[in-house]
Amino acid sequence: MEAPIAGSIVFGAHERAQLAAEAEATIAKGSKSFAAAARLFAPDLRASAMMLYAWCRHCDDVVDDQILGHRQGVRLSASSGQERLAELEARTLAAIDGVRTGEAPFDAIGDVVHRHALPTGLVLAHLEGFRMDVGGRDYETIDDTLDYCYAVAGVVGVMMARVMGVGTEGRRGADLTLTLDRACDLGLAFQLTNIARDLVDDSAAGRVYVPGEWLREEGLSGSEIHLPKKREAVARIGQRLVDLAEPYYASASQGLAALPPRAAWAVATAAGVYRDIGMVIRRRGAAAWDSRASTSGAAKILHAGRGAGNTAMSRLRRNPGDRPQGLWTRPRMAELGERVEAED
Repeated sequence: MEAPIAGSIVFGAHERAQLAAEAEATIAKGSKSFAAAARLFAPDLRASAMMLYAWCRHCDDVVDDQILGHRQGVRLSASSGQERLAELEARTLAAIDGVRTGEAPFDAIGDVVHRHALPTGLVLAHLEGFRMDVGGRDYETIDDTLDYCYAVAGVVGVMMARVMGVGTEGRRGADLTLTLDRACDLGLAFQLTNIARDLVDDSAAGRVYVPGEWLREEGLSGSEIHLPKKREAVARIGQRLVDLAEPYYASASQGLAALPPRAAWAVATAAGVYRDIGMVIRRRGAAAWDSRASTSGAAKILHAGRGAGNTAMSRLRRNPGDRPQGLWTRPRMAELGERVEAED
């Protein structure tokens, strides 16, 4: 898949501002955590980040037949998940080809792809996560779960890094790969936190992302996760997911130095807010799913302050060191300027 040509902008300033405003409204309703952190981006970068998120959110909603992450209790579409996904892919590719669809999420992704030279392969990799959902994929091992986490969140981290300028300033080779790995790590950490937070709701909807190996260790089936009588076992699984996210959060924090200061501040803040959701799950134990785990407005302000401090410290870190061994590793992409080993 060839990378789009940098600078081939689809929309002018006025039209792009309208798309960004619609995206911001979507984010304000769909993700308060991301919306709070996104305010810290510089204006142009904030617009691109929100437009990318709005497309991701729209795809998730369409595939799941929901609105802003919430199921409505009735079917919104008569088509199947596979049919909805096929339509999403067709409209996304049309937008990337420069077609003005008249639909904000698709026009937004078209603009972002061309403005920031995002390889189309990254966009399609994200859609693969939804293909796993509609295909009812089973996750037997933690590597299987992390494969899903990459598609729905890790690759978004890579796209966000590209939007922030990573790989467009001439950096190539090992440094670029390491920075993108750390961006992916943050997405993986976010999704592991999401899975822990939504264990009960997902099970009730017939979706299970926990490895089958883990479930058998607890004597559970996926269809039992949402049952109140299984909360102690579910709490142990939630704890494992939160613990598993920790080294990915730590690895991601080492990538802040590669980002522009305001972008690093926004990313550090988002990481703090999301990690705190995991800490809420840990503290609540078996009661973690009595109400949705979240962070307060005051906590978000606190994390913004800590994010500023972490960003300042990252400027002093000349060599953040190698990525810890044993972490799940994303696929390499030549279109991003990475070295891809030839297959035997």
